[in-house]
Amino acid sequence: MTNKDLLKRLHSKEGTVLLESMYGSETADMERQRYTRLVEEISEDAGLFKRVNNLRIFSAPGRTELGGNHTDHNRGRVLAASIQMDAVAVVVPRSDRQVFFRSVGFPDVRVNLDDNNGKSDLAPKPEEQGTTASLVRGIAAEFVRQGVEVRGFSANASNTVLNGSGLSSSAAVEVLIAKIFDGLYGRDRFSAVELAKISQKAENIYFGKPCGLMDQAASACGGAVAIDFADPAVTLVRQIKFDPLSLGFALCVINTRGSHADLTPDYAAIPKEMQAVAGCLGKSYLREASLSQVLSAVGEIRKTTGDRALLRAIHFFNEDNRAEEMAALLEELASSESLEVKRELMGRFLDMVNESGDSSWKLLQNIYSSREPSVQEITLALAVSNEFFRSRKLQAACRVHGGGFAGTIQAYVPVEALEDYRTQMETIFGPGALTMLRIRPVGAVEVMFS
Repeated sequence: MTNKDLLKRLHSKEGTVLLESMYGSETADMERQRYTRLVEEISEDAGLFKRVNNLRIFSAPGRTELGGNHTDHNRGRVLAASIQMDAVAVVVPRSDRQVFFRSVGFPDVRVNLDDNNGKSDLAPKPEEQGTTASLVRGIAAEFVRQGVEVRGFSANASNTVLNGSGLSSSAAVEVLIAKIFDGLYGRDRFSAVELAKISQKAENIYFGKPCGLMDQAASACGGAVAIDFADPAVTLVRQIKFDPLSLGFALCVINTRGSHADLTPDYAAIPKEMQAVAGCLGKSYLREASLSQVLSAVGEIRKTTGDRALLRAIHFFNEDNRAEEMAALLEELASSESLEVKRELMGRFLDMVNESGDSSWKLLQNIYSSREPSVQEITLALAVSNEFFRSRKLQAACRVHGGGFAGTIQAYVPVEALEDYRTQMETIFGPGALTMLRIRPVGAVEVMFS
């Protein structure tokens, strides 16, 4: 498609409908402007992007965690959802094996998939570890391993997923790159879960980060997703339709702007302690054991692991079950046609969100670092939120979001109270601290303005 044809369709009535379905009616025009700018920038730099008569657009969203706080690393269950913020790229396929990836606000990335002698060069490179280049090479390598003849592409991208907010901007970029390779050269042969696994493998082996699959799966699949990590060889993912806004609730994250620096020991201690408890029962992961087994051996486990590890294990079992119960509630909510029943189910879901938050606070203990107890932004955000809801007698919920210790909380707030809540949070944590999320119904996709 030429740039003129693409711009025409982007500004058509059909283009508006598509953008509204992905981003919501309030921000569709802003997103159209973003797309337009990316297309026009390619047209202005035709020498770098070569052909501008075969433009294609791809998108992959960020994600929010809905339930299952710190359960995935012990092969538990999680509930997550894609959001309206995304990584978008206007792409031109190339005949050679070079990838050029430009993204607003970041240095240009150039990757040659061949060496100087024209031979395939897809092995991990230590000097690329921790860079976008490593992800490009790693994802290309997995496509080749699975029989796809890949070539290069030039991309002009923009990523609106807030960095450092626990919304997985990095996973959005990984899945975007995988979707581009699949769309251009794989002929869309890979499922969303397969694209997620390709992205995860690149991050593990090439980027050098031992992440789980939750972020990539939520980005690739779209909507709410219930993920079961019991068998790493056969990750079970099921999609669920969920739109809290249609029931009068705004889903928000509040960035407390705490520093993540020096928190690696705090994050690492959680899976380590959970696995230590499992080890006392002769297991590798808590999912292989049960809460009754842990409690029956509590005396010996205390001696070996200490009390905090036991509390974290109790959190795991309760949160793992809760994530599945939350998913079942959302499935029931999606299938119900009665507004009264939907509201009752949503109320039960919010109760479970609060239960999840309480468990993370009291048992998992990932609300602040015990090494610096005077710094408690997450605790403060949760306490003030609960007081706001209590004093106004609101049906609402809040919980720590993601890894914890610093960063963001998540809240479900009645729409009519949203602006007052925003004022409360931003008075404490600064302008722009609250971001309203929409659950996006589609995951990684080629955006087709037909």
